Amino acid sequence: MAEKNLLQAIHDGLAEEMRSDESVMILGEDVGRAGGVFRVTQGLQEEFGPERVLDTPLAESLIVGSAIGLSVNGMRPVAEIQFADFIPPAFDQIVNEAAKFYYRSNGAWTVPITIRAPYGVVPGGALYHSQSIEAWFCNTPGLKVVAPTFPADAKAMLKSAIRDPNPVLFLEHKRTYRLIKEDVPEDGHEVPLNKARVHREGGDITVVSYGLMLYTALEVAGKLSEELGIETEVVEPRTLYPMDRETILNSVKKTGKLLVISEANITGSVSGEIAAIVSQEAFEWLDAPVIRLGAPDVPAAAFAKPMMDFFVPSAEKIEAAMLELARY
Repeated sequence: MAEKNLLQAIHDGLAEEMRSDESVMILGEDVGRAGGVFRVTQGLQEEFGPERVLDTPLAESLIVGSAIGLSVNGMRPVAEIQFADFIPPAFDQIVNEAAKFYYRSNGAWTVPITIRAPYGVVPGGALYHSQSIEAWFCNTPGLKVVAPTFPADAKAMLKSAIRDPNPVLFLEHKRTYRLIKEDVPEDGHEVPLNKARVHREGGDITVVSYGLMLYTALEVAGKLSEELGIETEVVEPRTLYPMDRETILNSVKKTGKLLVISEANITGSVSGEIAAIVSQEAFEWLDAPVIRLGAPDVPAAAFAKPMMDFFVPSAEKIEAAMLELARY
């Protein structure tokens, strides 16, 4: 074990997979000589060479399209999209090509690609560097959408994603890269892509969240436990599609109350899918309406910090929602 932040854990996961499997390679904008804009891939080109850590033109459709071609010819490419906001040009390649290869070939073709994309609001990011794009892809059968928050999970799930025979969109909340630290196993640790994680057990409220909002929710849950004795069960899906329904439903059946938190726009969000699952499959256990917290339905977070802070659910808003549920 060694203490790592999220960025270091992802870097180590990439390096370990590349050392153990010569078919694993990385391609993307500035991933080689520059080590990536966040320095996730720093030092990897020096270790593995420019043919396995490949700098590409600024063309997301080319990055993912090339990764698909490489994958059906024996490679396991990890394609980096520099910011998740830049992924729309690759949408056709991801949704209409990579996600459908296995189905359309009746299992004859697999597409073992991993697409890494930093997402989420960050100070100064504004319209084109702060979006949460997960809902665009979470209704695409054939594609897994993974969004781990903590370093040990991120490293282990990245290894699982790279080893998966079909495409995985691997989302990394950029604001948590250096914020969250924990002990991370050095090697060999793997987490399946279909299992949620219960971070905190409790009997009063269930909170389902991911990304930076999960980190905030855990802090608020600890505060309410210490000050008021309200015990919140905090569940992280980890994989957003397909989702581990069983863990979420079991928690809601225990507490009878659900709060779903993300920083994505509320309408059409993953939180809406979670609310629908619970409403349909655990309605008789609910003791209160399901509450969702998320960003307002505006195009993106603003550049100005006060407006950015308003865009993202704050600890105060999360606490108020938890108290509303607890007292219902």
